[in-house]
Amino acid sequence: MSFFYSILFFLWFFISHAHATSDYYERLLLRPLPQSALLASFNFRSNASSTSFDRQHFRYFPRSLGQILQHAHTKELHLRFSLGRWDDENWGTRPWNGTREGGTGVELWAWVEAETNEEANSRWLTLTNALSGLFCASLNFIDSTKTIRPAMTFEHEGKYTVKSEKNLHLLHGTLPHEVVCTENLTPFLKLLPCKGKAGISSLLDGHKLFDATWQTMAIDVRPVCKQDSLDCVLEMEQTVDMVLDIERSARPRDNPIPRPPPLEDVECDTSKPYNAEDTCFPIVKDSEPAWSVTGVFGRPIKGACPLAENYHSQSSGMICINVPPEREVIPSSELKYEERSHNGGFLRCYEPSAGADFDLTLPEQQLSIKAPIEQPRMYASRSFTGNGQERGGVRAVITNNSPESVSLSYLESLPWFMKLYLHTLRTTVKPFTLSTSTEEDAHSDLIREVYYRPAVDRHRGTHLELLLNIPPLSSLTLTYDFEKAILRYTEYPPDANRGFDVAPAVIRMLSSSNSSLHGGSTYLRTTSLLLPLPTPDFSMPYNVIILTSTVMALGFGSIFNLLVRRFVAADEVPALDSNELRSKVLGQIERLKRSFRGKGAVGKED
Repeated sequence: MSFFYSILFFLWFFISHAHATSDYYERLLLRPLPQSALLASFNFRSNASSTSFDRQHFRYFPRSLGQILQHAHTKELHLRFSLGRWDDENWGTRPWNGTREGGTGVELWAWVEAETNEEANSRWLTLTNALSGLFCASLNFIDSTKTIRPAMTFEHEGKYTVKSEKNLHLLHGTLPHEVVCTENLTPFLKLLPCKGKAGISSLLDGHKLFDATWQTMAIDVRPVCKQDSLDCVLEMEQTVDMVLDIERSARPRDNPIPRPPPLEDVECDTSKPYNAEDTCFPIVKDSEPAWSVTGVFGRPIKGACPLAENYHSQSSGMICINVPPEREVIPSSELKYEERSHNGGFLRCYEPSAGADFDLTLPEQQLSIKAPIEQPRMYASRSFTGNGQERGGVRAVITNNSPESVSLSYLESLPWFMKLYLHTLRTTVKPFTLSTSTEEDAHSDLIREVYYRPAVDRHRGTHLELLLNIPPLSSLTLTYDFEKAILRYTEYPPDANRGFDVAPAVIRMLSSSNSSLHGGSTYLRTTSLLLPLPTPDFSMPYNVIILTSTVMALGFGSIFNLLVRRFVAADEVPALDSNELRSKVLGQIERLKRSFRGKGAVGKED
């Protein structure tokens, strides 16, 4: 693991065990990435003791979320809002080793305390509906068809007593079609003590966050209890990770639409034979681009949050940046604390003063040594196979780049209309030493354990969980077939021809030295899939309705006329005298004249 993430995890471990000395803590980590990208990781942590929590005494822990957890009997909560895709090949390992990110859309899992499964499902429904209103999201659509009970992939992060751990039920739900927007960011900031007005949270702007190439917002609530003791602390951690394009983010505020730069502002390679006034081949710069916090985020840091407590003795500032030692970093004001990392590392930390704006500026500079990008130990991809509207298949490729065998758990939560054929499950492994055209058959020890719960139409989805073992320096291919169900026409969304979103697969890499589920782990998620289903012609119901309405109108009109009208012969109609007919016509004309005169008089008065 790189020095940057080693420091990050050390700080996380220390802060998790230092809840007695600090109730609120925040930190910003900046890390430049290749291709003019910047990784910004915001981390906020607040604590509340169990005694004050039970007495409804909230200081830094938000009351709105605390009362929801109490009412739903939720002991541990993990909520994710994610957009985009992390580029493993160019950006390296994932922030927090993937433990603070979720699949595309919204992902939620929690440990609920209940005596029976029915009671746990009822409290889970209460939790999703309450969180839906709190975060302005569609979490109330996580019903029984989108809820599973993972058996091997997730483990609780909190520390429990022996008694409290007996009646805990783990439930997991996803909404891959959910669109994350500013409506979710605003309640996220409301949970912070400074609420985006001061500290590093003042940089969180919806225009910048949702313009990022990849972003995820995470909320983690977990108890921290001493062994067999009632002295517990409820810890809430809020994390925002995003990858920003430095050049794209540097555009002015009055130009919200990204446009290519003018041709005269682009440095062209004049050595190209096709270089002309209207053609240009841009020069790839080897130097590090110039940027600043104000230029990237559109605003400076509004000082330090007065409620945040930092650890001066442990050499940790509020703002850290991961750049080579020779990279010039210019702070905007005097610092309370600054440190250059030791042992050849590249981490520097700053702590701004309260009440004053703070900015970091990095000028354009040519570097002889660049910050190393550590490649992840594992890659994963997933795609659909087959053709036609009746059946299909899924192909997942998991690549192990490490020289050691890796144990991992593979979790898929499929919708009920995607009926899995378990007997078609196949695994093949291909070592890197073989040619690309050859593959080895699956070994018997590749799949160590299978947990499968079939779907029930309109009641629950398919739950597939595997415990796999991948040999070193090899790729494992997992395939299976499925059948597409035909929905009722009322079950299709308005954009039925777009397809249905399938939640990403969750992969948890276990410790290579210890294959048990409680070893060190790393999480990664594949991209979501778009499943096309047989879609009817929705114009046909409209045609049927119009034709039926026309037939009913003709039939009802004819029957109504027959029942109401009275048909008589012409000689039965009493004859009218000519003078009587003339007087009736003149009377009607005179009545019309009087009505028009009355309207004219009213108009003149107006």
